[in-house]
Amino acid sequence: MDILAITRHQGLVEALRTAFGSAGRRVERIEDPLEALALEAWNRARLILVDAEADPMDGYRLCGLLRGESRMLFRNLPIFLVLDHLPTEADREALAAADGDGFVEVDSGVHRLQHTLGPLLEGTAIRNGGEPVPVLAVGLDPETAGWIGEAVEPFGLELRACGRPDLETALAEAVPPLLFLGVDARGEEALEVLRRLDAAPQSPYVILVGGAVSESTQRKLLSAGARDWIPLPLSGPLLQLGCRRALEWVHVKRLKLEYQHQLRDMAERRGALEREASTLRSEVLTDPLTELLNRRAFSQHLEHALSQWERNRRPFVLILGDLDYFKLTNDRFGHLAGDAVLKAVGQRIRSGLRRSDLAFRIGGEEFAILLMETSLRAGTEVAEKIRERIEAAPLKVDSGQTVFPTMSFGVGAPDGEDTGQLFLRVDEALYLAKHKGRNRVEVMGAV
Repeated sequence: MDILAITRHQGLVEALRTAFGSAGRRVERIEDPLEALALEAWNRARLILVDAEADPMDGYRLCGLLRGESRMLFRNLPIFLVLDHLPTEADREALAAADGDGFVEVDSGVHRLQHTLGPLLEGTAIRNGGEPVPVLAVGLDPETAGWIGEAVEPFGLELRACGRPDLETALAEAVPPLLFLGVDARGEEALEVLRRLDAAPQSPYVILVGGAVSESTQRKLLSAGARDWIPLPLSGPLLQLGCRRALEWVHVKRLKLEYQHQLRDMAERRGALEREASTLRSEVLTDPLTELLNRRAFSQHLEHALSQWERNRRPFVLILGDLDYFKLTNDRFGHLAGDAVLKAVGQRIRSGLRRSDLAFRIGGEEFAILLMETSLRAGTEVAEKIRERIEAAPLKVDSGQTVFPTMSFGVGAPDGEDTGQLFLRVDEALYLAKHKGRNRVEVMGAV
């Protein structure tokens, strides 16, 4: 592979293959930057293209992560950001902050791609890898430190000697990913350094350098946080192997931190979406005038209550209510007064119920109530109390006149008959209450 394209734009990938495929260049596409991080697909790449705007990780953040790596590969690998528009000044500032190399537009033609990316693939243009990454040497003699410094230089690392008293200052200034720690025969000074490192905000990967010590001392050192051990006299291959292991550990640690960051970010966004969805559900299922649930919510909750009755015989009571002579109220006092009556009645219905009960406005002056885990007799008593509450509280409208609202009710509950007809049968009880003079409660099936 020569080009790793981390992009959702298949057309750009096809243009890249057309531009460079005839020269034997291979283009590999991965859609998700997190997937690329997990696979380390760039190990086989000579340059990277990544979407500037992506979710959950954008190209600028991926570029910044790779540039912050301790391995030379990631500091020398050219990275171009893919835009679906001409780059703005803000885009250029973000690119500079992430240490990216340039932009490629989604609709770039073959010749433009060859002109922009061709020199990097041919090796005639090489990016500046930046400054070497500092690593620390503590408790080592100058000769040993010099040998280690030469060994780590090909990895893009620069060894800095540090005395034990200056350790905290050096850690804060250099933030080294790797620390070589000298071990004497007793190991006490090295153990003290490891304990100080344990309290540091960012602990480096510690490689112990030293001769033979007792097994008990070895256990103490390794338990205190040392991750590798290179004996004296130093072996070049072992030293290189230790450096590779250290850099891989640093990379895995960075990956873990990035995934934790993404998980937190996704959890926060999920919470925001859930809150937004809850608000939307509330708006969709709530009557804006009375702030009771609306007809759509009533249909959903009634269906659920009927399902619970059929499966588990979970009892409930359905109450339907209709304001008496409401059209006359509108005609006499106006629709604003009518709205005020509806709102006041809705509040009186809601205040007469338990928290587990549900109240709905299902039509102009029509209301419904669902009482869960309630007997028909208890439900009838609730309807009667609400009827009395409405009748006992006349309402003064803006014109200064007083309205005396009343309401008729029908009450019913599933009883083993066709539950699909429950609403119609309770509605018949409500009609009977109207027929018998209004402002009364009638029970489904009552003679």
